[in-house]
Amino acid sequence: MNSNEEKDADYWFSYPPAKKPQLMNPIVLAYIGDAIYEVAIRQYLISQPNQRPHHLHRQATQFVSAKAQCKFLGLWMPLLTEEEQDVVRQGRNAKSGSVPKNADVLEYRHATAFECLVGFLYYNKQMDRLQYLIGLAIEQSQQENPKT
Repeated sequence: MNSNEEKDADYWFSYPPAKKPQLMNPIVLAYIGDAIYEVAIRQYLISQPNQRPHHLHRQATQFVSAKAQCKFLGLWMPLLTEEEQDVVRQGRNAKSGSVPKNADVLEYRHATAFECLVGFLYYNKQMDRLQYLIGLAIEQSQQENPKT
């Protein structure tokens, strides 16, 4: 393994970002964060006994909707480092264009901040931290919806 392969070994694929995460546009971090979070939630749902496709999709919305992500970000906020709070602030304030029909502006901005933080942690190879925070979101959802 050469030094570049060793540096990139913590990414799921060997395509590191062109810029350091600290220099990336928050919307770009949210773009990858959305995908990383979606895979994490899908993997969690597939680990559960009920794997009917319609059920999986319905359960996923309890985690990946703007409303859910906004709620989970609120759960995380007291636990975040100063650097993570800065990332959240940048993600929340980033202009991303239009807001989906099924979310209000505030929820959507907080969901973008949530995804931005996930992308930031992923690209900074802070996988333990990322797994911890996503685990908290899953635990919260299980407490609110015991059959998840």
